[in-house]
Amino acid sequence: MSEMTTTRANAKKSRGKPARTKLPNGVLGLIGIVVFLGIWELLPTLGIVQAAYLPPASEVLLTLVQDFLLTAFWVAVGETMLAWFIGLLAAVVLALVLGLVIGMSSFLRKATNSTVEFLRPIPSVALIPLAVLLFGTKIESSLMLIIYACFWQVFIQVLYGVADVDNVAMQTARSYGFSRFQRIRDVIFPTMLPYLMTGVRLGAAVALILAITAELIIGSPGLGKEIQLAQSGGAIAGMYALIVATGLLGVVINLAMRVVEKRVLSWHASVRGEIIA
Repeated sequence: MSEMTTTRANAKKSRGKPARTKLPNGVLGLIGIVVFLGIWELLPTLGIVQAAYLPPASEVLLTLVQDFLLTAFWVAVGETMLAWFIGLLAAVVLALVLGLVIGMSSFLRKATNSTVEFLRPIPSVALIPLAVLLFGTKIESSLMLIIYACFWQVFIQVLYGVADVDNVAMQTARSYGFSRFQRIRDVIFPTMLPYLMTGVRLGAAVALILAITAELIIGSPGLGKEIQLAQSGGAIAGMYALIVATGLLGVVINLAMRVVEKRVLSWHASVRGEIIA
């Protein structure tokens, strides 16, 4: 009897409480952007920050819209994206091949462990003097920095993926007479693929960062060089507009990589769980 009374009381309470409507993540993100732009607009308007150093958001966004109509802007975007794509692709291919070769051999893993731990922490920007010495201000300088930084993002993930392969599955494949290529294709690659896609997604963001950095410091063609030219020419609003453009480019790249990752891993339990949820 007491359980029935408790159940009825809980039902009345639940009926008395208004249902809370949960806002979608996209709406919450849009609200956050509006709040950020509002604060940005108020800072120079109220004199908290000098407008000469931080123009209002409305002025920067208007300049950005004007840039969208310029051919030179899209040429710079294309140059940045070209360096991003070539550098990321080269890093992924190199890291995948070396990761499989080293990861499948316990001897090579042990022999290269100290070398990897020594080279991996070296910042890519520390290689800028060497890149300038070898290639000058050409796109090759940007590629050198991008490949070095992205290589480690993907390479380490591939090593983790190969190490995560089930030993029983490998022994079973050997007992059935699978060749080395068949073991890689049917046993190692499906296990390693989620790790690889994580490394590619992380590497895509790092590649854009290094592309802009190389263009800023070295003077390689692209958005980074345009930012530096706008700053040196006193076009502060234009400089901020280009910075915002690089941020938008990063958002587009991240969204695109997530779409690719979901399509490639549509069979994986983690992606199926997100779709069901």
